[in-house]
Amino acid sequence: MAGTVPPAQPPPGHPLGPPDGPAPGHRRHNPLRRRTDVLRVWSGLAVLLVVLTVAPVVTVVVSRLAHRHYEDTARHQSLTRYETTATLTEDAPRHPEPGSDEEELARYPVEVRFTTHEGRTGTTRAEVRPGLSEGSPVRIWVTTDGEATEPPLTRAERRSRSMGWALLAGTGVALTGAAAHGVTRLVVRRRNLADWDRAWAETSPRWTAPG
Repeated sequence: MAGTVPPAQPPPGHPLGPPDGPAPGHRRHNPLRRRTDVLRVWSGLAVLLVVLTVAPVVTVVVSRLAHRHYEDTARHQSLTRYETTATLTEDAPRHPEPGSDEEELARYPVEVRFTTHEGRTGTTRAEVRPGLSEGSPVRIWVTTDGEATEPPLTRAERRSRSMGWALLAGTGVALTGAAAHGVTRLVVRRRNLADWDRAWAETSPRWTAPG
């Protein structure tokens, strides 16, 4: 009919309109995507894959090596030190309040006398609880050289120290991967800035040239 306005048609490229581009399912090339963008994505995935693969292996290896080291250390300590009874040759300080938590935790170096396995009398300084009077007996660990020392490492201490080293090793791998990824991003960013400066140097005369 004359004078009738035709119905509106969907714009080109609309799902209901005529196709004006690649067929559905065909991946278009993004002109704004740079090779450095692809490099940044793939480098991040590569670092993540390496960290997820290497970190568990390093953690297990370090844990076993640390456990073996502390087992040898505890065995050596058991052979070179022993526990004995000593007596104070002087009064221990009474600084903490009696019955306080500080009293239970505080230790003071005091001279003590003990008898070695060979029957000789020796003296050394040992950490004792506050408030002990002269002549009080205390149990101390002594080396074969007659010096007060700590008891050999317990199984719980060996386990906790091994786990600590394993945790540090795994964290170190993760931090190294993060640092590598950060350096890669920095290099890519600097390259992009250089490319932008070069492109602008080529384009700016067209914008600033007199008409």
